[in-house]
Amino acid sequence: MPETDAALVAALRSNDLAARGRLFDRYGGLVERILHRILGSDAEVPDVLHDVFIAAFTSLSRLRNDGALGSWLTGIAIHRARKLLRRRQRWRWIESVAPFDLPETAAATPSVEVIQGLTHAFRLIDRLPADERIAFALRYIDGLELTAIAAVTHASLATTKRRIFRAQSRLVELSNEGRRLL
Repeated sequence: MPETDAALVAALRSNDLAARGRLFDRYGGLVERILHRILGSDAEVPDVLHDVFIAAFTSLSRLRNDGALGSWLTGIAIHRARKLLRRRQRWRWIESVAPFDLPETAAATPSVEVIQGLTHAFRLIDRLPADERIAFALRYIDGLELTAIAAVTHASLATTKRRIFRAQSRLVELSNEGRRLL
C-alpha cells in the first residue's frame, strides 16, 4: 500500500534521508510540470526544481496540514518561479540572452508550426507581470480551477480572476500589436 502524505511528512520530520527521495519521486513530476507551465521551456527549470525541494526540506516546520503536501509544494514552486520572473524583470536590461533563445529541453519532436507557435506565445506571455503570468499559465496551460489557483497563489478568488482577465487583455493587445507590425 502506498505511503500516505502524513506518513511521508512524519518520516521527513524524523530526518529519514530515504524519505527525501520518496518525496521527490512522488512530487517531482508535479512540481516540474508547474514550473514548465509558468516558465515555459526555460534552462533554469531544473535549478528552480532543485530550489523548491531544498526549500521544502528546510521549511518543513511551516507545513500546517500534513495531508496537503502536494499543494504546499505547488505553492513553494509558484513562489520560486515568481521570484525568478521578478528578478528577470528587474535585471532585463542587462541580460544578454533572452530565455527563449536558450536551447530547448529534449522532448518529442513537435512540428515546426507548433514550435513557432509556442515560441511566439511564450514571447508574449514573457511580457506579462509575474502574478498575471502565473495565474494565466496555471489556468490556461495547466488547466487548474480558479479556486485552486487562488489557494496555491495565496490570493483571493477575485484577485485571481482579475489577474487572469488582465493577462488575457494584455495578450490580446500584444498580439494585435504584432499583427500591425506584419
